[in-house]
Amino acid sequence: MFTQFKNIDTAFKHIKLFSYLLIAANTATLCFCIYKSYDIVNQAQNRVHILYNGKVLEAIATDRKTNLPIELRDHIKTFHEDFFTLVPDDKQIDATVTKALYLADGSAKIAYDNLREAGYYNNLVSGNINQQVQVDSIRLDLDAYPYGFTCYATEKLIRATSTVTRKLITQGKVSDLKTETDNNPHGFLIQGWEILQNNDEQVKSNTP
Repeated sequence: MFTQFKNIDTAFKHIKLFSYLLIAANTATLCFCIYKSYDIVNQAQNRVHILYNGKVLEAIATDRKTNLPIELRDHIKTFHEDFFTLVPDDKQIDATVTKALYLADGSAKIAYDNLREAGYYNNLVSGNINQQVQVDSIRLDLDAYPYGFTCYATEKLIRATSTVTRKLITQGKVSDLKTETDNNPHGFLIQGWEILQNNDEQVKSNTP
């Protein structure tokens, strides 16, 4: 009789242990299924389908942090090209610089006003000078926000008789506006911008 009760008690403990293991296994399976479901949904949301020449192409959307250095450099490069690439035409100068001013704060407007008051743009027009800039490199500091940068560029002032090459170095910081517009497609803003160096390096004659 006692042996029978002992066997029943042992069997009950085994069933109880088996039930706990089964519940734990079901819980683990459920958690795994939920995790995979969220993962699949996220992957699906990151897939973008593009219609190109009648064909559906799949593209993968990436997190902004992945492309942050690329976007920052392009924003900084675009600003410098718009600010410094000028032709001897008042309206064109105003239009080009205005595009640049959308990408920066009041520090760029102050620099523009100072150049205009000094007669810099009038000299470009009266001297029929084309000004071109090529951004050579951009050094970023992503360890602190706003992101600091130093831009190294080559500037050329092309006259009919000569070409002056200048070394241009500027610095500033970039903040994220969290909003993209037609005039500011990356949604960044250059702050505290200043020109550190803009010195003549070479004068080349254009006459034979």
